[in-house]
Amino acid sequence: MKIALMDSGIGLLPAAAAVRRLRPDADLVLSWDPDGMPWGPRTPEDITKRALAVAEAAAAHGPDVLIVACNTASVHSLPEMRARFEPDLPIIGTVPAIKPAAAGGGPVAIWATPATTGSPYQRGLIEEFANGVTVTEVPCPGLADAVHHADDSATEAAIAAAAALTPDDVTTVVLGCTNYELVADRIREAVQKPGAAPLILHGSAGAVAAQALRRIGEGPVPEAPAEGGLTVLLSGRETVLPAEALTYPEGRFLQAVSPAR
Repeated sequence: MKIALMDSGIGLLPAAAAVRRLRPDADLVLSWDPDGMPWGPRTPEDITKRALAVAEAAAAHGPDVLIVACNTASVHSLPEMRARFEPDLPIIGTVPAIKPAAAGGGPVAIWATPATTGSPYQRGLIEEFANGVTVTEVPCPGLADAVHHADDSATEAAIAAAAALTPDDVTTVVLGCTNYELVADRIREAVQKPGAAPLILHGSAGAVAAQALRRIGEGPVPEAPAEGGLTVLLSGRETVLPAEALTYPEGRFLQAVSPAR
């Protein structure tokens, strides 16, 4: 079994780690775009062009399924990607976890890139799944890029700016960019109010990993031998996990449990 994941940057690491925990025997292909990231400030047409190129690089390795582990690409490019690759290669998109977040009653904040915040796609999810729930869309300029480059000071500044835009009564935060899951603890610390109930964070990595397995008729086998290999593609170039990926627990986990291929 071979499962590919694509993103603009290292935001695919949480989903890749989730897949690896569910199926230690699966080969993983990680494809991202350091030459073109961040995608957030780009036009929808440019995002789609970059996303298709990164997906093509992954598809060349013959995966059974491709996870688009990027909210921005999913919001803007899924129709084009499905038209290009399906039915031969199933495409699994990543959308903000608004439905489970709204089920808790809110108030809810959705942290996302400027390209996702306010997009018709995200607004449609809010209208469909969060009717009657107070939802605040919080743009987080620079956060995805700072996380990707493991720039602690820029990450802290971007988190602080987004926290300042988050209403004090918010009980739940949707992490609407996969990069943000890498710094979830820091986001929680910035938004959590003293004396308030513990803040609830909703990411997408676990759900996306499970959905990818379902689409190819497989299920979790966490006790399987850890024999799955790891292929890393940076703007189409095959290499190893870069240093910034290894600053996060998910990257170190993937390196530790994945034999070189």
